[in-house]
Amino acid sequence: MKRVSFFSGACRLEGLLQEGHWPDKGVVVTHPHPLYGGDMYNLVVERIADAYQRKGYTVLRPNFRGVGNSEGVYDNGRGERRDVAAARKYLETLGIVHIDLAGYSFGAWINAGLNIESMGPGSQIMISPPVAFMDFSDISAVSRLKLVVAGSLDEFAPPATLEKMVPRWNPNARLEVITGADHFYDAFLNALHQMLCSRIE
Repeated sequence: MKRVSFFSGACRLEGLLQEGHWPDKGVVVTHPHPLYGGDMYNLVVERIADAYQRKGYTVLRPNFRGVGNSEGVYDNGRGERRDVAAARKYLETLGIVHIDLAGYSFGAWINAGLNIESMGPGSQIMISPPVAFMDFSDISAVSRLKLVVAGSLDEFAPPATLEKMVPRWNPNARLEVITGADHFYDAFLNALHQMLCSRIE
């Protein structure tokens, strides 16, 4: 793993890069809400990254603008979506053409608002998209969504709500619920990791 930096507009962002053995497959893993302590070192983000790493992907975990040593300030989603696009472009400079997006909580909301089809090949997974906390009303379709994961006790991503929303986002996407887990997966990080390892292709 190594530290890298790249620009999103005028903001220099920091990230952690883990190189994989597939020459053309990568993923950008996005972290929880910056105003509530979310960053690239979040334990759930680390488990997502490790699952992709085990599948041979090159993994980039950026810190959004204003987080850690990333320049700029929180931009209520607008600038953060540009940050994800910039992270994808950085992976492209490494020769990676198939780039997935994997987001946890706020990171899932950010990724869902991107037009991934205009960015080249890649699919998308969401971990605990916070549909009871963030506004998903302008997100009608997530065409490359493959998987959504939530805990059965998640108040921010209630499974009952997701059961209605996921088919609207993408009828082919799979919803997996981890029994007993809440939004933070405190005692269920291994269960989350195992599920992701079984679903990531």
